[in-house]
Amino acid sequence: MRDTTSEEPMSPRERVRRTLTFEGPDRAPRDLWTLPAVGLYQKEECAALLRRFPTDFGGARFRYGRSERARGRPGRKGTSVDEWGSVWEAAEDGVVGEVTGPALADWSDFARFRPPYELLDGADLSEVNQSCAETDLFVRGGCCPRPFERMQFLRGSENLYLDLAYGLKEVYQLRDMVHEYYLREWEMWAQTDVDALFFMDDWGAQHTLLIAPEMWREFFKPLYRDYCDLAHQYDKFVFVHSDGHIEAVYPDLVELGVDAINSQLFCMNLEWLAENFKGKITFWGEIDRQRILPFGTVAEVREAVRRVRRLLDDGRGGVIAQCEWGKNNPPENIAAVFETWEEPRDW
Repeated sequence: MRDTTSEEPMSPRERVRRTLTFEGPDRAPRDLWTLPAVGLYQKEECAALLRRFPTDFGGARFRYGRSERARGRPGRKGTSVDEWGSVWEAAEDGVVGEVTGPALADWSDFARFRPPYELLDGADLSEVNQSCAETDLFVRGGCCPRPFERMQFLRGSENLYLDLAYGLKEVYQLRDMVHEYYLREWEMWAQTDVDALFFMDDWGAQHTLLIAPEMWREFFKPLYRDYCDLAHQYDKFVFVHSDGHIEAVYPDLVELGVDAINSQLFCMNLEWLAENFKGKITFWGEIDRQRILPFGTVAEVREAVRRVRRLLDDGRGGVIAQCEWGKNNPPENIAAVFETWEEPRDW
């Protein structure tokens, strides 16, 4: 552990890098995620919190091409269509909603289907490198491959699970088509000066994976290996998010070379995760957003953060002070997360 008592505070970029490489940051980096409802209904409270606890992460200036299919306003009540052509329905403002009209509900449409390459063909990343140079924040790229989720959005979840179970040749073709698109986008960003790249797929139910681990390893793991290998080829860190109970694939994510994983620690055996993976991967948050953040007391929030810190925060790095601010979460609970991360370690 480094002695930082007499040193000037690190820059955010150096702090995050030292966290990811276990080289003793001066404190755990801060990262706040907000759902659309916060921007609609709690914007001032969020701005006040970020003034107290500035984030260590930033983004870059960029522009993608114009979509040929997207319409509507995602995150607002009503119907919208995403860039791939799937129809979404949101029952209220401030939530993402769910797919009600998968673009490829019928395999007969597959032969004519084309990913939204117009977004990449018209992309302008010319200001990304300048954006990185102008900030001392740790900058993540602006893309987010999500092959499993994208396949669900395109086929519908029930259809996709049946496709996988039956091993249809079309589902392999769909996987490869989606992956080819994301690989092109991923490499486009890997060639810039961003510090890290980010992909996600929500793999967990409440108590287990959504598919068998063996199928996950055979069908999806090679895709994630491509992302990790390509990112590291360009000297980028790899950040990953997955909701739910994903203990079964934690060893695989470590083996692939994922640098930081955002997962729902409170759905899993946190003590087991710490015992087996502390020092091997950075735990990118989080604090329980199913019960404690929306419904718990400030005292419960503080104890949840202290539990994470006792298990993971030994001063060497490998842990990020992250939480998600969801719809109707009390601002005092979110503030308590970052206040408790400021406490000196007493263990």
